[in-house]
Amino acid sequence: MTALLPEGYHDRLPPYADAAASVEARVLEAARLHGYERADPPSIEFAEALGSRLKAGGLHDAVRFVDPVSQRTLAIRPDLTAQVARIAATRMGHHPRPVRLSYAGTVVRLRGSELAPAREWRQIGAELIGLDSTAAATEVVRVAVEALVAAGTTGISIDFTLPDLVDLLAAGPLPVAGGQVAALRDRLDAKDAGGVAAIAPEYLPLVEAAGPFATAMERLRAFDTQGVLTSRLDALDAIAAALGEGVAMTLDPTERHGFEFQSWLGFSLFVAGPPREVGRGGTYTIFHEDGAEEKATGFSLYADAIVATAPPTERRRLFLPFGTEPAAGASLRAQGWVTVQALEEGDTPEAQLCTHILTNGQPQAIAG
Repeated sequence: MTALLPEGYHDRLPPYADAAASVEARVLEAARLHGYERADPPSIEFAEALGSRLKAGGLHDAVRFVDPVSQRTLAIRPDLTAQVARIAATRMGHHPRPVRLSYAGTVVRLRGSELAPAREWRQIGAELIGLDSTAAATEVVRVAVEALVAAGTTGISIDFTLPDLVDLLAAGPLPVAGGQVAALRDRLDAKDAGGVAAIAPEYLPLVEAAGPFATAMERLRAFDTQGVLTSRLDALDAIAAALGEGVAMTLDPTERHGFEFQSWLGFSLFVAGPPREVGRGGTYTIFHEDGAEEKATGFSLYADAIVATAPPTERRRLFLPFGTEPAAGASLRAQGWVTVQALEEGDTPEAQLCTHILTNGQPQAIAG
């Protein structure tokens, strides 16, 4: 017998497990208040179905195995977005658009990374199925920010990106030599000016276009001499205006890592404390079984990332001495107290991690 867990997995102990559950509940409530209703897909699906709904990423880093019943390949979900897309396209295909769905569940990935070594996450999010317009994107970004505020975070910032920027330019005013588009995307993502110059030097201004939102927008508009990006840049300005001054904003137009299935808009969410993003979102396309395509917009947050560097949830536990009448405990719980009943005479408040004790019928704080 061993207490060790596989690499990338860990137990969630109190008070952090309680804090993560609280984050999840508050994020879902923020989404519910905007009309996003809860969907709860299973943790395992047929791998083929899971990987066929989105442009890319549905099976990225998925743990796969053969089902002993059907003898078909199954996958443990590495992300819930593809599952919500399946639900919207099939079980809720008859529903008037747009469909607003929220979700929360555990996702498992085949491998972690140096920056995010965990292989199991608790993912929470919301998807707006049927639209990827400026209005839809604005709503989703605002809901994501409100969810982070509801979760108790501070120092919220958003880094926007334009995932299909290179494809759009290469198909229009700035064609790229055959077979070089993917390499150009990679070099721009890595901010490799030398690599970009070797493939298509006319794209070099995009390397310098990343930074504070207003500055980056000025550089992009100056770069867009033929107006190909006007609609996207106008949409970004509208989203930024809707957020106001309470959220810090940056723009990295060629960022691609983690946005493999997003279309014209992607964004990463950051808060004070955690060293990396606590969520991502953007616009994407859902593929239906009949070959039809449907636009969508959404975001996902990760409770573990939000809670990881936050202070532990403050315990406020009231110790009920041995023999306390059940009715007294019920009355105190109705007032909002967390009560811990002593089950034997030798039990103590300290042993039960209590902050208060019931004395003469009244809660009293425990010194120290």
